[in-house]
Amino acid sequence: MSDRKLPRLLQTPAVLLLLVWMLIPLGMTLYFSFIRYVLNSLRRPEWTTPSPSNWRGFGNYEFVLKSKDFLFAIQNSLFIVCSILILTVILGVLIAVLINKTFPGQGIVRVLLISPFFVMPAVNAVLWINMILDPVLGLQGIAIGSINELFESLRNAPLVGWFFSLWPKLEPISFRATQTSAYAVIIMVTWQWTPFAVLIFMTSLQSEDQQQKEAAVLDGASAWSQFRFLTLPHLARPIAIVVMIQAIFHLSLYAEIEIVSRGNGNKNLPYLIGEFANNNIGAASATGIFAVILANIVAFFLLRMIGKTLME
Repeated sequence: MSDRKLPRLLQTPAVLLLLVWMLIPLGMTLYFSFIRYVLNSLRRPEWTTPSPSNWRGFGNYEFVLKSKDFLFAIQNSLFIVCSILILTVILGVLIAVLINKTFPGQGIVRVLLISPFFVMPAVNAVLWINMILDPVLGLQGIAIGSINELFESLRNAPLVGWFFSLWPKLEPISFRATQTSAYAVIIMVTWQWTPFAVLIFMTSLQSEDQQQKEAAVLDGASAWSQFRFLTLPHLARPIAIVVMIQAIFHLSLYAEIEIVSRGNGNKNLPYLIGEFANNNIGAASATGIFAVILANIVAFFLLRMIGKTLME
C-alpha cells in the first residue's frame, strides 16, 4: 500500500462518521421542510405524522417568508451579532493591551477577567436582567435612585442649587421592554465573551516584536503611533479568528433572548425556530434551512476576510 493511501484509509472512518453526524439531521430537516408536519392538528390528524403523502412543496417556505416576524428576526440576528462582535473586539483589544503590562497582582487580575467566560449563558442572563439591569431591584434602579436623591438634596444648596434644579429626574430603563431588550442581550453577551477575546489577544501580544517597539520609542513615536502601526497589525490575525468563532456562536443565541424578553419584540432566527417547533415542525424546519443559508453567507464573507488576513 502506498504512503498516500494509508493516511486516507485511516481517516476514512472519522470522515464517514462526521458526514453521517452532519448529513442525517440536515437531511431530516430538509425533508420536514417540504411536508405538512403539525404536532397537534385536530382538523387534519394525518398531518401529525411525517408522511410523504403530506407533501407541501415550498409551502412551508412561503409561509415562513410571509410571517410577520421573519424579516425582523433576520435583521435582529445580524444587529445583535454585529454589535457583540464590534464591542468584544474593541474592549478585548483595549483590555489586553492594558493588562499586558507588568504590575502587582497581574495574575489575579487576569483570572478575574477571564472568569465571566465560564458562566453558563442562562445563569449569565438571569444575573444581568434581575440583579443588574432591573429598574427597581437591580443595581441600575438603585444607582439611578441614589443619583436622583443626590440631585434633589443639591437643588436646595446655596450657589449651585440653581444648576442642579435644571437637571431632570432620571428614569431607569426597563430592559425587558420591546425597544430595549435587544440591548440587554448585547450587554450581557458582550460581558461574557469579552474575556475570550482578551485571552486570545493577550496570548498574541506575548509574541509581539519588542525590538520594533524599542526602535519606535527611540525614533520618538508616540504611544498611539505604536498602537496603531505596530500592535494593531500584529493583532490582525487574532481579531479575524475571534470574529469568526464568535459569529458562529452568536448566530445561535437563544437562552438570553428567552430569559430577557421571551421573544417580545426581540427575536432571532433560532428563537423563531423554537416558536414554530412548538407545533408546526414543517415551518420550523423551513426556518432552520433559512438559518443555515444565513450562517453560510456570513461564514463565506468571514472566511474571505480571514483568508486575506492570514495571507498578508
